[in-house]
Amino acid sequence: MLLPALPLVLFLLITWQVVVDGPLLDVDERLSNALVRPDRASELLSDLGNVDVAVPVLVVVLAAAAWRLRATGVDGWWLPPAAGAAAMVMVPVLVAPLKAWTDRPGTPAVPPATGYYPSGHTATAVVAYGAAALLLLPLLRSPAVRRGLLALCAALILGASYGLVRRGYHWPLDVVASWCLGALLLAGVWLLVSRSSRRTSAGTPSRRTGPS
Repeated sequence: MLLPALPLVLFLLITWQVVVDGPLLDVDERLSNALVRPDRASELLSDLGNVDVAVPVLVVVLAAAAWRLRATGVDGWWLPPAAGAAAMVMVPVLVAPLKAWTDRPGTPAVPPATGYYPSGHTATAVVAYGAAALLLLPLLRSPAVRRGLLALCAALILGASYGLVRRGYHWPLDVVASWCLGALLLAGVWLLVSRSSRRTSAGTPSRRTGPS
């Protein structure tokens, strides 16, 4: 319970500061001014959080995981892929109302507008790449490959996050808040994935195969 509580508390703290225009926003703005340097590299990195880039990656993994888990014959094989899909669906469901409620202006690097908090692109990257990694981890036997998968996942998320801040599309706190939001959604995915993995390892009989 402690791990999901940490991102929740941090998310609530940041959101409170955004709503009341607290002192943390002054630090956020100074950090943004120091980091914003729009260039082609930051533009490309920010694209990693685009729906048309991140979501297809997750869809492919969802299909592969569903096929592999179904082949094991364990009851509830569809739950982990369904959890990954549900987490992705929850991103716009949660982010859109938060953007409308907080009504935070963008950085000087973007045209005048509001609704930048939290970062939808960051949340998309965290949930899409994170859920894909969580679904693939139990299917991989090599510890080295697992570490490589986690490193790739982290690189994609951090790359998208850096690109969004560097390009000026988002304030740093917009991105950090979406890390927290994504972590909360991924906690639910991991809960179902880990349960499914334990049942598979224990050889839980399925309705198709009957008792062993």
